[in-house]
Amino acid sequence: MSRILMLAWIVLCVVVVAVGYVRLVPTRAADWHIPLDEQARAGTWRELPAGPDTLEQLDVIARATPRTRVLAGSLTEGRYTYITRSAIIGFPDFTTVEQQDAVVRIHARQRFGSSDLGVNAARVDGWLQALQAR
Repeated sequence: MSRILMLAWIVLCVVVVAVGYVRLVPTRAADWHIPLDEQARAGTWRELPAGPDTLEQLDVIARATPRTRVLAGSLTEGRYTYITRSAIIGFPDFTTVEQQDAVVRIHARQRFGSSDLGVNAARVDGWLQALQAR
């Protein structure tokens, strides 16, 4: 019985360390806030025609998304990168929105793992639906 209890404690400690790492590992904005034409195509990509205030409207929508904050960027730069964390464990997802001329590009990707189970696509599509409703 004591071996099972010891194994349970070891598993619990590993889970606590893993969750702590996911939540507390530093995020360097320079690693994620880069021009979209320099980024790999992994993750969710969307491109749409843009009006003069499309980036500004998307910024308002993104900032209203739960557990989302601006990591870097500004309207004058023409690019924002947001970090959105999952509700329970706090997995970070990064979304870059960039406007060049009359086109807005959006790239959403996860930091950990090989699949986000469609969470990034659903969030970006929700942003685009909110944009169309304006």
